[in-house]
Amino acid sequence: MAFSRAFMQLRPIVSALGRHKVATLLIVLQVALTLAVASNALFMVATRMVHLSRSTGTDEAHLFVMRSSWAMGLTAGQIDANIRADLDALRHVAGVRDVIASNSYPLGGNVAGMLTTRLKLTMEQATRPQFAMVYAADEHAIDTLGVSLIAGRNFRSDEISTIGPNDKLKTPGIIVTRDLADKLFPDGSALGRTVFLPGGPSAIIGIVADLQGPLSITRSSDADSVLIPARYIDPDVVIYLVRTDGSATHEVMGRAMQALQQRPGLHVIDPKLGMFAMDAVREQAYATDQSVATLMSIVCGLLLLATAGGIVGLSSFWVSQRRRQIGIRRSLGATSGDILRYFHAENFLIVSSGIVLGIALAVLANSGLMKMYELPRMPFYVPLLGALLLWLIGQLAVWGPARHAAKVAPVVAIRTT
Repeated sequence: MAFSRAFMQLRPIVSALGRHKVATLLIVLQVALTLAVASNALFMVATRMVHLSRSTGTDEAHLFVMRSSWAMGLTAGQIDANIRADLDALRHVAGVRDVIASNSYPLGGNVAGMLTTRLKLTMEQATRPQFAMVYAADEHAIDTLGVSLIAGRNFRSDEISTIGPNDKLKTPGIIVTRDLADKLFPDGSALGRTVFLPGGPSAIIGIVADLQGPLSITRSSDADSVLIPARYIDPDVVIYLVRTDGSATHEVMGRAMQALQQRPGLHVIDPKLGMFAMDAVREQAYATDQSVATLMSIVCGLLLLATAGGIVGLSSFWVSQRRRQIGIRRSLGATSGDILRYFHAENFLIVSSGIVLGIALAVLANSGLMKMYELPRMPFYVPLLGALLLWLIGQLAVWGPARHAAKVAPVVAIRTT
């Protein structure tokens, strides 16, 4: 009954708002812009946080990276022999479970050794090939990284070759991630199928559950990784990924450093920049995303506060302008509840007008952001939740001025003009 009585006052409410067109329009626009900006911003924050929290697919808690520069003048053959000797030395370090040499590592960024490729289904494929990021690996890679082999087999030691920075990717067999396999062969028949690398055909001999690539910003393809059976021979630097057996990571890192330093004249390792645990890699890779998410959350909070403040200010102004009208209504029998409901209904009408416009703006803004960035389509429930929040904020914001107006005695209101 009370709700229906409030809506019976819509006609006088609309008439009263018509005498304050500019102020009403400003609040409607403020609500609309707040909904459009806040819903898209919070959706972006939510998608970023989901992306930030996803696993690389590796045993991050027990994995660390070593970057070592080579001494000048080494040939490719000497570098390959040194890598083999380093791997053997590191596998004998107390606390080390396994180790591999590779060209890059998950979330490592666009480092010098990062490799990417385009996979074709046929040599004559005219459509855009599938993008993927490449890791040089050997038969120890799956155990070292801690990834799960869900189909097929691992590399054999006799399949491991060498590859340099300027060599074309050419190998008889590769291991791919499940995400990449599903994109290449949506029917689920990737295992055993042939794809074409820049250097020729290659069979998919294994599929791992997940392995994130070096780049953290390519959200649509950051799980599309390829393992090739090779040692990466870079004349400048070598990257070792070391997995511990559960021992304290930093202690194992110290012993691993000593193991490589026992071969003087070969390695140049920066104590601060040459060794880091995977948790530090994750923190550094997502530092910008974390800052942007925090900033956007603060901006959304400020927008909501500004909108609430605008509603409070406007309601207070209108209450003071209509004190005589309130007094007359009270004298004619209107209760405090009637006055309170009037202002709440008025606020509901203003905010609802802003919400209708805001939802349209939110959808248009999301369409634009989808074209500019790798963002998914915003679910319709996101602006609807924003609308509910704005309705609640509006009702809370108007409650104070409306309650104050409802308590004014009729004779006082009539005398105050």
